[in-house]
Amino acid sequence: MPPPLFYNVVAVLSWPLLYGLFRLRVRGRENVPASGGYVLSCNHLSNFDPWPLGMPLWPHRWLRFMAKVELYWWPAKYVLDTAGAFPVHRGLGDCEAIETAIRLAREGNVVVMFPEGTRRAKGLVKKHQPRPKSGAARIALEAGVPLVPAAVAGTDRLLRLGPLRIAYGTPVELDDLRATDDVRRASREATDRLMARIAELEASL
Repeated sequence: MPPPLFYNVVAVLSWPLLYGLFRLRVRGRENVPASGGYVLSCNHLSNFDPWPLGMPLWPHRWLRFMAKVELYWWPAKYVLDTAGAFPVHRGLGDCEAIETAIRLAREGNVVVMFPEGTRRAKGLVKKHQPRPKSGAARIALEAGVPLVPAAVAGTDRLLRLGPLRIAYGTPVELDDLRATDDVRRASREATDRLMARIAELEASL
């Protein structure tokens, strides 16, 4: 499925900003599947993370990502929907959002998940503290698609015009976990593997 018009417009307009002003540099693009659905899972520094994460894959692929339901007010709802987002009730075990993500991945979409669940630092005490969630692994396991680790750097320093860096890793090994009937244990083990890979990628940026 090609990106929607709004996604393409934003990509065209933001390309000079990302690669010029913010000096975006990308590593590991060859590790990302060229076709078929997969779960792309990344560390989470800023609400802007999907922007540089998705641009190196455009125009051939576009991102579908969960956005907290609190952001869905008009006209932001229209922008989020046409940018590839779908709503999630954070902290409530939103089964509908998980099922939507599984369906999208099976249909060949790139589903983005941030295992930390929320940005790491904001300068304020947060109700939802960042700690790994198993949703990304669960979606990849149940959808039968690759789980691709990634790391971003610099999105928490946009006002300083610091450089942006993205690294994509090879898919996490999941074949040994797909055969088990213990979905919870498999998801947790897959999440541990995923977080270790993300940490390695982040340290390399």
